[in-house]
Amino acid sequence: MKRTLEVCAGSVESVVAARNGGAGRVELCAALEIGGTTPSAGLIAEARQIEGIQLNVLIRPRGGDFLYNEAEIRCMIRDIEMAHQLGADGVVIGALTSQGNIDKDCCSRLINAAGSMSVTFHRAFDMCCNPLNALEDIIDMGCHRILTSGQAPSAIKGSALIKQLIDKANNRIIIMPGCGVNAHNATTIIKETSATEIHASARTVVSSLMQYRNESVSMGNSDYDEYSHMESDIDIIKQIVEAINNI
Repeated sequence: MKRTLEVCAGSVESVVAARNGGAGRVELCAALEIGGTTPSAGLIAEARQIEGIQLNVLIRPRGGDFLYNEAEIRCMIRDIEMAHQLGADGVVIGALTSQGNIDKDCCSRLINAAGSMSVTFHRAFDMCCNPLNALEDIIDMGCHRILTSGQAPSAIKGSALIKQLIDKANNRIIIMPGCGVNAHNATTIIKETSATEIHASARTVVSSLMQYRNESVSMGNSDYDEYSHMESDIDIIKQIVEAINNI
């Protein structure tokens, strides 16, 4: 059985690595260090030029919680419209009420804006108060999949809940495990959950090519290394794809 690997990609290079490594889809994001935010129009447009892979775009206006005000909701609707205009295949959304339930009003507006595009409910699901009730709400709204770690620090640790969600969904929606997925545990996660799709960043550290370096200045967090960044790695992607397709 052929299974789909979705790669969380933050750059054109990572999208190329995902495609060449055999992934079926990317979730295009910015600011992966805070869980991801909406990528720029330029990045979406450039990623769309890469043929042979599906492109879903994260719609998240900021880091932090998933409780959004009206201005933030309008921003997300505009970003969904932008993603559609630039040729995205799908969008990745999610919002919660202050009580930890699915914000059905907000999400319905985002889903309506998505039109014919595929809609994934992101890991806001892992912060909700009742995942089994939330599953039904998300299905009723018309989402196509849920990305989840099973409300645990990693998908391998949350595999019991993921299995329960897949069984309860009964093919009405795709449940896609994600968080901490690698070539060593992907097979176990799929065997334990019966998932048909899985999500990984498959990233490794890439050192800067800068020769001149001013080590006394930081552009943000002083603990952040200005002279390295993370990219999805084609070899890691190939290993995961091979693992999940040889079960």
